[in-house]
Amino acid sequence: MTNKKNSFSRRDFLTTTAKGAVLVSTAGLYHSCKSSTKTEKDQISDPVPEQISEQISGPIPKRVLGKTGLEVSILCFGGGSQFLKNKNGEWEKHLEESLKRGINLFDTSPDYTVVSRDGSKAFTSEERFGEILPAHRDKILISTKINEREGNGIARKSVEESLRRMKTDYIDILMLHAVDEKDVVSEIEAGVYADMVKMKSEGMVRHIGFSSMDSAQRSRDLLEALDFDMAMLALNPSKWGDYPGLAFPVAIEKGVGIIAMKVMRDIVGKAASAEELFEYSWGHEGVASSVVGNVGMEVLKDNIRLAVAYGKKPTATIDREELEARLAPYAGPHALCWARPGYRDGGIVV
Repeated sequence: MTNKKNSFSRRDFLTTTAKGAVLVSTAGLYHSCKSSTKTEKDQISDPVPEQISEQISGPIPKRVLGKTGLEVSILCFGGGSQFLKNKNGEWEKHLEESLKRGINLFDTSPDYTVVSRDGSKAFTSEERFGEILPAHRDKILISTKINEREGNGIARKSVEESLRRMKTDYIDILMLHAVDEKDVVSEIEAGVYADMVKMKSEGMVRHIGFSSMDSAQRSRDLLEALDFDMAMLALNPSKWGDYPGLAFPVAIEKGVGIIAMKVMRDIVGKAASAEELFEYSWGHEGVASSVVGNVGMEVLKDNIRLAVAYGKKPTATIDREELEARLAPYAGPHALCWARPGYRDGGIVV
């Protein structure tokens, strides 16, 4: 039975977070999902001097991603809108630095694109990955996504295009993109899920899963009904959507690996440090990795520093309940741009 008290929809928050919106100053919100001209200093929740960022020692910890058996770095490289904001000559360094520092999981999607103002596509995140990652293919893991819900091989065409753009002949993790309350489990099972299982059996993809930031309940439904290997789920101290309460228990019970997303770095400003937000994410049972995008090399280096430092901590250093109470006012579309109707990651206009 669904716990109605803890089951939140986007529509619920549009009507119930008006008071919370008053508590969060608009001026205090960071660029998060919009294209931005802010400097790197503006974008970092708790800036770290360059000399400190350079003092990165030790490996990024790895964890097993559930029943996939894959050992993944706790920091996953996000290829979405934040990555796409890095200009030519800079984004290449981001991938190279990540590879050098031990990040081995790289996430993207065909949706992550930059388009010109006349509507024509300029380039995609997958194409960027294809310029750097193939030389390191035997040491890294690549995840991408599909939007199709229909069967009859429609999703296969999308995967074939992704393979072409990334210059690889297999995908480590293929996810059904952006599961929400409109999705019908029986239709997915008879449609795209059957195709995903077939592509997995053929070796075209190694593991299958889905991503969701809009409906913890529908995520729970999918986890209960179908045999997915992993799930990428929203997780942050605002407790938006209550994924830990609704979806995580089923994933953990079935051995489904969890990648956390929407950590909220660069959204809450001084309300919480990046260190607190990452530790909150990594400290949840079942979480193998947290995916985050980076604008600017210092942000990337700082994230890597935090991942290395977290691996050296003997015990947790945050009070989870206190942090949740502190960031509760951010739980809604007024503060979380990705919780607004019609939001999509990517599609940056230049």
